[in-house]
Amino acid sequence: MGLFSGLLLLPLAPVRGVIWVAEKVDQAADRELHDPHVIRAQLAALNQELEDGDISLEEFEREEEELLDRLHAGRVRPAPNHRR
Repeated sequence: MGLFSGLLLLPLAPVRGVIWVAEKVDQAADRELHDPHVIRAQLAALNQELEDGDISLEEFEREEEELLDRLHAGRVRPAPNHRR
């Protein structure tokens, strides 16, 4: 980047910074959403809630299906370094 283009783009620096931070937050949330360890812990907690009688069988099955779908999606999604 030359001096002239650097000076012209200087007012956009805060916007580019916000975009960069938003991308990093999105990547971290995506990793956590599909992390098998997190999903397994949520499945264990869900099972405990069912055993304790805190949730109904229907609610358990619905939430379990969502968690298993996330677990499966995490296995088949592209690698984190893959650009869309």
